[in-house]
Amino acid sequence: MALLTFTDRGIFCERANVYIDPWKPVDYAMITHGHADHSRWGSKHYLCTRTAAPVINYRLGDVNIETVEYGEVKTINGVKFSFHPAGHIIGSAQIRVEYKGEIWVASGDYKLEDDGLSEAYEPVKCQHFITESTFGLPVYRWVPQEEVFADINDWWRANKEDNQVSVVTAYALGKAQRLLQGLDPSLGTIYTHGAIENTNEVIRAQGIDLPPTVRVTQAIDKKEYPGNMVIATPGAVGQTWMKKFGRARVGAASGWMTLRGARRRRGADRGFVLSDHCDWPSLLEAIDLTGADNIYVTHGYTALFSKYLRGLGYNAVELETEYEGELAEIETKKEEEESVST
Repeated sequence: MALLTFTDRGIFCERANVYIDPWKPVDYAMITHGHADHSRWGSKHYLCTRTAAPVINYRLGDVNIETVEYGEVKTINGVKFSFHPAGHIIGSAQIRVEYKGEIWVASGDYKLEDDGLSEAYEPVKCQHFITESTFGLPVYRWVPQEEVFADINDWWRANKEDNQVSVVTAYALGKAQRLLQGLDPSLGTIYTHGAIENTNEVIRAQGIDLPPTVRVTQAIDKKEYPGNMVIATPGAVGQTWMKKFGRARVGAASGWMTLRGARRRRGADRGFVLSDHCDWPSLLEAIDLTGADNIYVTHGYTALFSKYLRGLGYNAVELETEYEGELAEIETKKEEEESVST
């Protein structure tokens, strides 16, 4: 039997009786990162990186979490497990699994571009590589993040001259903090949706510095918003929460903004192509860097990406999983609940 298999509960290592990012409760879950489709409530024991633990604990509540440092080896029944930076969000990891010379890597979600906030992606040599394919089509090609942030700040500056509020939507965990790092605070105050500010507080409490922000509350006079920036969750757009800003222009920061129609569906005036996942070229680069011949493709354009990889000579197969990539990071229901108090 292979060292890792794919079951109805998730990616399973039978020899160690351990699951990686299971989508059903298990006895022992190793977690690549804190997004809801990879980190689910109900398991008896969790293992993740030290920097991922605070936000996972915040989101899952009172659960039993053990942490490891990047590169630290944990051996269970002879199987060696280690976590390596995935570059996706703070604390995110690829999980390396080794037994008697057989080596697998489960990538979770990942990106190669160093955002200066997440631990930078590290390629890990292996024979079997489990990859996501959220943006596994040639149309998805990112421009350098410096250009994206310059574009966003120019848009904010123009809105300020028109006395308009700038609202940019971003996922509460990961994208919002990355966006915050790229905004120019000299332009004005940066306000945040409650779900985003709650996450910021968890991250700041673990000693990670983030630029100053102000939580949007009913106590703030509406006259204070024009000319300033608001980072909101995607689920907030179109809701009563937005009425407090009056005249506002809405931008969306997402890899999906590449495609015509995505901006309209998000109710946005402007789309900024910014993703915490790999684009097409970096997916291919990452797979090449692993040296793996056997590629297992999860969530995204699995069929098309697997077929393309087979054309390149890889033993590539598509898998059915319950991971959802960038769509899952919206987490609308939780955001709505957290916005009630603001």
